[in-house]
Amino acid sequence: MTWIALLLGLVFALAGLGCVALTLLGLPGGWLIVGLAIALEVVRPTFGWGAIVVSALLALTGEVVETLAGVAGTRVGGGSSRGMIGAILGGLVGGLALTGLIPIPIVGTLVGAAVGTFAGAAIGELTAADAPRSGALRAALGATVGRLAGTMGKTLLACAAWVLLSLRAFLS
Repeated sequence: MTWIALLLGLVFALAGLGCVALTLLGLPGGWLIVGLAIALEVVRPTFGWGAIVVSALLALTGEVVETLAGVAGTRVGGGSSRGMIGAILGGLVGGLALTGLIPIPIVGTLVGAAVGTFAGAAIGELTAADAPRSGALRAALGATVGRLAGTMGKTLLACAAWVLLSLRAFLS
């Protein structure tokens, strides 16, 4: 392995680790890892296209897991479509708003997304004309647990893509 290949592998591994951390913030870190790998593969073949395709499938699966976990959590909690929409919007707003208020990297965003998801789902349920008011908090709790589980699942899949590509970078 040449020193250039070693340096590129190290830079990719560090950048990829940062991308994995971005998934905890609700950002598309898995897709950024795949994008970095494609860019590097075009410039200097490093990973092999098979590993990049597998990584893209892992990123896609992460997105599906995140979405389905949030929906399932809301449904298990007895929530409606309005509660799901509120949970999604609340999670985005909470993640952005509390990131600055809790200045611990990643923690502020995770707490903000959880609080926002809970509040958004609760507001969605409480403002629905046909939904019983008594189940709003249960639906909001389900949405929050689902959102956090989905984020963890997406992060684990992004981590798997990162490990696969990092190993390929050093072993090729």
